[in-house]
Amino acid sequence: MRLPSLSSKDIIRALRKAGFDEAPQRGKGSHRAFVKKDSTGRVRLVIVPQGKDVPRGTLVAILEQAGLSKDDFLQLL
Repeated sequence: MRLPSLSSKDIIRALRKAGFDEAPQRGKGSHRAFVKKDSTGRVRLVIVPQGKDVPRGTLVAILEQAGLSKDDFLQLL
């Protein structure tokens, strides 16, 4: 399934549902940072640009950083 065009607010809401917490000391300027420990103890850091619509390529990179599949992410929306 193709990923829809999403706003940063929608992406952030889905990341929070997936258990990510904001790391305010890491986000700078127009970007926000979110962290989560995965099952192996590895800390996953995801950077989300703030703005209206996030390009699909950037969204794919965010999903890779978060360790989420497209299907898992779409269920969180």
